[in-house]
Amino acid sequence: MTQRILFIEDDASGREMGVYNLKKAGYDVDAVARGEEGLKLFSPERHDLLITDIKMPGISGIEVLQEVRKQAPDVPVLVITAYATVEAAVEAIRLGAADFIGKPFNRDHLLMVVEKALHSRELNRQLRSWRIKATGVERPLVYRSAEMGRVVAFADQVARSTATVLITGESGTGKELLARRIHTKSDRAEKPFVVVNAAAMPATLLESELFGHAKGAFTGATQDRLGRFRQADKGTLFLDEVGEIPLSLQAKLLRVLQEQVVEVIGSDSPVSVDVRVIAATNANLRQMVKESQFRDDLLYRLNVLEVDIPPLRERPEDIDALVPHFVGQFADQRELGIPPSLLTRLRTHTWPGNVRELENVCQRLVVLCQGAELDDRDLPFDKPAPQSDQSQSTDQILEDWPILPPDGFSLVDLEKHIIERVLVLKGGNVSQAAVYLKVPRHVLAYRMEKYGLQRTN
Repeated sequence: MTQRILFIEDDASGREMGVYNLKKAGYDVDAVARGEEGLKLFSPERHDLLITDIKMPGISGIEVLQEVRKQAPDVPVLVITAYATVEAAVEAIRLGAADFIGKPFNRDHLLMVVEKALHSRELNRQLRSWRIKATGVERPLVYRSAEMGRVVAFADQVARSTATVLITGESGTGKELLARRIHTKSDRAEKPFVVVNAAAMPATLLESELFGHAKGAFTGATQDRLGRFRQADKGTLFLDEVGEIPLSLQAKLLRVLQEQVVEVIGSDSPVSVDVRVIAATNANLRQMVKESQFRDDLLYRLNVLEVDIPPLRERPEDIDALVPHFVGQFADQRELGIPPSLLTRLRTHTWPGNVRELENVCQRLVVLCQGAELDDRDLPFDKPAPQSDQSQSTDQILEDWPILPPDGFSLVDLEKHIIERVLVLKGGNVSQAAVYLKVPRHVLAYRMEKYGLQRTN
């Protein structure tokens, strides 16, 4: 892919000459005359390098440099000036410039400096990637469906921000994997990624686990304990099953999110922390707020950015990608075939345990496989029963309905009534109701919101 450079130069002839030489060398170039225009046009996803004059009307090149360094520390910035003094060069490089170019331009020197900066950026990217892999945080996120594609694209978009993220979805959909991806795509990727499962520990221990304690704070506190927030300093804390946190601790958690300080048990001095929190839950926190089981101010602080992962049954295309992935993990160098009939059966299963259940099923299939191909007889669920003669098609159901009234009736009221009946039938479970009505979950959720029907999950 051709590399793109943003070139900011208020002198028209200098700008024209620089753009000409860069384009002739094979680069794509966006050129503007003022720093304000450059900052408005700049995009970390679009531009690989920025070149800016220092002396310009309005925003100076130094201000442009400082702003770009904030937005995208990995995008190199070259500064140009007619005042090619040592002091100017030192100041620009001290503020983060990759190099310095004097005016009038020397074509060979310009291209050499550009190539050097881009090459250095690529080396830094590779080094960063290796360091991230060395932390062991990264996990493969396997998918094929458009639904998951949109989820992942949104996650990648918000990764560079420092805002709190709330990931929702049924158990086993991959919330932790998505949290890990957000962390590894963020500027904190080389810092700690700390996981806390609030449902996995007693409430009496959770406060100490999260916020730490001082030696002697209580019986058994024989030494200081940092707590997970301080362990995650400069990095990311993944707070799983956040709905399980007792009300008594939610106020403390809220203060950490608002003030970025931790109140250590047994200590009079709050400790400052720099932590990005990603929370996850399979509970309906809004309903819990209504039932006074969860603080509304904490919910507002947690769901600054909300990502909902659809259940596996709503994205059966992902099964075709996930099955070979899991089978490859468990096969231990064995080459095992996956018959189409097996994939067909897996696509029609409802997957109450979602991707985690599919992973366990794939492990079972590999362990029980005696030949070179997986056998659907080893599946832990029965084959679907053939349709009975008593089951009714949609046409048969419509034929059995009462005669339509001559004055007509409201189709909107009818749809609302049917959705209400199905929600009652499925105990308020939106996902199961969507499966019953044979529509995607987001379509049913939209109609429920349209008709003012209560969502319980």
